[in-house]
Amino acid sequence: MTEPWSELHYDVLKEVGNIGAGNAATALAQLLGQQINMQVPSVMWLPFDDVSSRLGGPEKAVAGILLNVDSTAPATILVVFPLEQACLLLDVLLGRPQGSTVTVDEISASALQEIGNILAGSYLTSLSNFTGLTFVPMVPALAVDMAGAVLDYILAEFGQVADQVLLIETEFEAAGKDIYSYFFLVPKPDALKAIFAALGVGFE
Repeated sequence: MTEPWSELHYDVLKEVGNIGAGNAATALAQLLGQQINMQVPSVMWLPFDDVSSRLGGPEKAVAGILLNVDSTAPATILVVFPLEQACLLLDVLLGRPQGSTVTVDEISASALQEIGNILAGSYLTSLSNFTGLTFVPMVPALAVDMAGAVLDYILAEFGQVADQVLLIETEFEAAGKDIYSYFFLVPKPDALKAIFAALGVGFE
C-alpha cells in the first residue's frame, strides 16, 4: 500500500536529521576529547529492503548498534559503521595506536554501545524538540556481522517495522581519518503518522 506522504513530510524529518547530526558532532567531540567536524552528505528515505545494499551489500562486515525506542511513535534505531571504520574509531576512543583494533572485544563492544547511545540520543533529542513527543531509548544491543544478518536480527528482535526508513549518512574526521556512519530511524507501523501529526503536517 502506498503511504500518503509528500515531499513536505519527508523534508521536515530531513531537517530534523540535519540538526540531530550537529548535536551528535558536539556529543561525539566531548566523548573523544577532540574537535569533530561532521558533514551530512545525504539524508534520504528508502525502503527497508534496500538498506543492506546502501551499506555495501548484504555480505559487508559492519558493526551495528540497535536501540528500541519507547514512545507514542515507537521505532528502532540502527547506527552502523563499516567494521574497519568502527575499529578505527575504537583506536581513537581508547587511545590505541591506529590499526591496533582488528576485532571487537568486550571493552570495544561497550565503547561502541556508548557511541551508539550518544548518537541516537542526539537525534532523538532533535526529534523530541521538534515534535514535543517523548522518546525513551532502551539499552543498546551490538551486532558485529554481515549487513544482511544485522538487518535480519532487527526483524527478529524488534518485530514488524514500517516499509520506509530514514537514513542519515554522516562523515566526520577523527585522528586525521575520515569515518563514515549510517543512522537509520526504523519506525514501527503507524509511528510516522504520530510524528507527522505532532509536527502539524497533515494529510489531504
